[in-house]
Amino acid sequence: MRTIKIRKSVYGVLMSNVVARVAALSCTFAATLVLARNGGPALVGTYALLHVLPGLVGTILTCGLPVAVPYFLAGRNGHDRRLPTTIVALAVGGGALGSFLWIALAPLVGPSLFSGLSVGLVMLAGLAVLTRTITVTAKASSQGSDDLRGSNRVIFTEEFLFLPAYALIWGVGVHEQAAVIAALLLADTTASSLGWGRLIHRGFFHNAAAPSLSLMRRIAAYGTRAQVGGIITQLNLRLDFVLLGAMTNPTVLGVYAVASKFAELVRIVSMALSYVLYPRFAKAAPLEAALQARRILPRAGLFVAGAIVPLWLAAGMVIPSFYGSKFDGAIVPARIILLGLALEGVVGVVTAFLYGVGRPGLGSIAMGAGLVATVTLDIILIPRFEATGAAVASAVAYVTTALALLVFFRRVERAPGGGAWTDARLSSADAG
Repeated sequence: MRTIKIRKSVYGVLMSNVVARVAALSCTFAATLVLARNGGPALVGTYALLHVLPGLVGTILTCGLPVAVPYFLAGRNGHDRRLPTTIVALAVGGGALGSFLWIALAPLVGPSLFSGLSVGLVMLAGLAVLTRTITVTAKASSQGSDDLRGSNRVIFTEEFLFLPAYALIWGVGVHEQAAVIAALLLADTTASSLGWGRLIHRGFFHNAAAPSLSLMRRIAAYGTRAQVGGIITQLNLRLDFVLLGAMTNPTVLGVYAVASKFAELVRIVSMALSYVLYPRFAKAAPLEAALQARRILPRAGLFVAGAIVPLWLAAGMVIPSFYGSKFDGAIVPARIILLGLALEGVVGVVTAFLYGVGRPGLGSIAMGAGLVATVTLDIILIPRFEATGAAVASAVAYVTTALALLVFFRRVERAPGGGAWTDARLSSADAG
């Protein structure tokens, strides 16, 4: 009976997170279309860069805080009332430092990184490091506080609010890049206010104590190990674009970009699995987490692998229908990448497990193995096979990462009595 409840609970929460991610992705796509019509590729480029870069800077300067927060809140020391204020102090401090450094460096790197933007606008965009960091911390705090519904709302609203904010800014007479920057700041601020408001209402800061430097060090240590894997993942996802562009031409790169984006739709389910299961594993005792992971792994693997089949079949019809016959060359690469993603269900569960039992560094090593495969095979295959070669390299990299994660899963689950389970746990002395 208990197993049935776990299945229903995980399935329902998983589907809610998938829906939130798909809705958020749809909002981003709609924003891109609007900006493309208003300002062309340059405006879309500004939006794309500012959509990613401030959050990356904030994550680095907070030592991976958004990844670490669920582990500490959902884990055995989640009752420590210093945690909420410590989390906020890290988010505000790291975000403010990131904004300061961005603004200070804007005259030096702004013109080359943001062509077409004045130094003043680049400096204004630096505030997004703070707003983005506070927003993603609210999302992570909801995730770790057993409020995935609240976390899903932030996932959706942070993307949904951009277009209304953009329309408002446009309506008061601010246009082009300035409107994009102002709209991103306004959307982040609003989404953050909604997220933190819900946390306050649910008692997140009830009886909160002063921030703790020892907790900061532990959160930073865990987050740093985890964020290495996140950065490697981003490199793994996009380094093939850089190498393909350098070795071929923009036409080949455009075809491959469409193939890659289409195939990566299946990763939405994998990311949702990791997002939903991570706090559950952190909350459970290590042996129970291992048992839950073993139960879920086969079903998750089959579910994601099954989702690949309709995408593989649809590629031949969907890609030409949306992008035209000039993109027929994207069909084969998309199908190759999809085959490489067949184990993504396993990746989602094992990544959540390793994070939940305090071993994020092993996930980073697995991502590193995939990155080595990407670079090596890209250099060998792209000159001869172009987009198809890049697709083969990506597929092999995905499989390599999945197999490495499985090896680490078996290694960790077989050693429940050792330090492998506790290398990042809050000690009882520290919690007192």
